[in-house]
Amino acid sequence: MSPISTTLRRTGTVAALATAGVLAAAGAAFAHVTVHPESYAKGATDGLLSFRVPNEEDTASTTKVQIFLPTDHPVLGVLVTPQAGWTAKATTVKLKKPIKTDDGTITDAVSEITWTGGRIRHGEFQDFQVAFGQLPDDTDQLTFKTLQTYSDGNVVRWIERTQKGAEEPESTAPVLTLTAKGAGEEPASAGTGTGASGSDSSSSSDSSSSSSSSAAEKTAASDSSDSTARTLGTAGLIVGVLGLVAAAFALVRVRNARS
Repeated sequence: MSPISTTLRRTGTVAALATAGVLAAAGAAFAHVTVHPESYAKGATDGLLSFRVPNEEDTASTTKVQIFLPTDHPVLGVLVTPQAGWTAKATTVKLKKPIKTDDGTITDAVSEITWTGGRIRHGEFQDFQVAFGQLPDDTDQLTFKTLQTYSDGNVVRWIERTQKGAEEPESTAPVLTLTAKGAGEEPASAGTGTGASGSDSSSSSDSSSSSSSSAAEKTAASDSSDSTARTLGTAGLIVGVLGLVAAAFALVRVRNARS
């Protein structure tokens, strides 16, 4: 094999390995537990949140999912959508500061929802849906810390928060962005309302009262994991280009030496 071919082959191999590593890291960014939609308007009513839980283990299944709702900025009127094969248990706590609503004063709220009994196998994911009556209007985001338990006893703690200007942690907690009221918000969809009322008919009075307000969801905020993946993908392309440049430079050097 000629010196030129050897040099090009080695340079190409290095570039390919570097690009593959970056793209693999980009794929891992999509494996986090996430909440959908990514944003809602502050104070939105009668909506639906979907927590997407992927299975990251090759030899174990996810058998338990625990989602912790913030109590400093509580989500009111929480109802759990029945999930085939899973049993859901909601835990409530007394609020330090009661919240006054059109329907009266709220003194407690759901702080944790635990799903057990089902399985999420390798290469699969599960969406766990939660309906709410009203979101808080005094904060810009809600963080839902999550624990994911596997059949081998391993527990993954999705509890870290992304700090401004810092790299995204490996175990980032799902975050819901709350946007300003009236900033491009749209009416809640019929499917969302059906999900809330189908879970518990006793909430019909709350739904009919709160549905008179016009707050609704907005889904324009960018997802942090998607941004990370795009950044890593761009870095992979840059690495590939640099590898080609290095190969061309090596080719010119070898030709000059031979001449």
